[in-house]
Amino acid sequence: MSFDLVGLPALSRFTIDRSEPLRGDEERLAALWPKARMIVIDTRGRTLVADRGTRVVDRPAVEFGEQPPLNAVLLGEQDGVAYWAVPVPSEDYEPVPIARAWGPPELTDEPQWLDLRQAGATLDDMSAGLFTTAAALFQWHRLGRFCAKCGAPAVVEKSGWVSVCSGCGREEYPRTDAAVICLVHDGADQVLVARGPEWPEGRFSVLAGFVEAGESLEACVAREILEEVGVAVRDIRYLGSQPWPFPRSLMIGFEAVADPSEPLTLADGEIAEAKWVSRADVRKAIEVPGSVAGLGLAGGASIAFRMLQSWAAAGHSG
Repeated sequence: MSFDLVGLPALSRFTIDRSEPLRGDEERLAALWPKARMIVIDTRGRTLVADRGTRVVDRPAVEFGEQPPLNAVLLGEQDGVAYWAVPVPSEDYEPVPIARAWGPPELTDEPQWLDLRQAGATLDDMSAGLFTTAAALFQWHRLGRFCAKCGAPAVVEKSGWVSVCSGCGREEYPRTDAAVICLVHDGADQVLVARGPEWPEGRFSVLAGFVEAGESLEACVAREILEEVGVAVRDIRYLGSQPWPFPRSLMIGFEAVADPSEPLTLADGEIAEAKWVSRADVRKAIEVPGSVAGLGLAGGASIAFRMLQSWAAAGHSG
């Protein structure tokens, strides 16, 4: 049984105009600045979120100066309002407890510092798109401070979207690393889930891996599944995609079919545990987290959650 995603993955939502020509239009940017809005992202990848995790808090951009700060990035424009983001030091704020990375935070009406994993699923469409884009750009800035060709410092231009080498003049644009993520099922009512060694016990997701040079997406799916759990797959089909700026991936989602009678051979150091689970258990684990012993699923901000949710719903008999 094949299936389609029941909706866009949480971080694939973007409702405003990215407005690429605006990034280098200094005159128009200046005209838009008085009404522009600014969101702040700390160096831990968090921003201020309010209204029980549904809205990113933005502020008048003029509070940050008479013109865009040099380290600010333009996110887009809507109805004559430009939206920007600027990085701020995380040292000014309490760190997010590590335990929260594996579970939903306690959301309040008051502003609180949350990262994309925590807030991505609850944010409205506009806020999710703004936060995801800002997080991705600032990750790129942090990782690309020097020219890959000559090693000289790089200077960011065009509202944060172009990096220019101060030595040789080489231009570079935001990097995205392609990765496949695949929900493997048996064509009926079982799905294969796995846990990486860094994940807590009982926490599972679907399988994923980076695309290698000279490799097609479908070939990567087949290779990664075989390498990670020793299972051959067939009927590989595209489902959808989602940016995942941790640090700069584009997750390209697929489904594939495998034989659950094949023995699982786990890749040492990559997969700590893998197992086939029923559709009924997946549905229950989604509806009531913690209700199925030993089956905690990927967070709602991930495309993995949307894939599991969609597969579970496809077999719902009412």
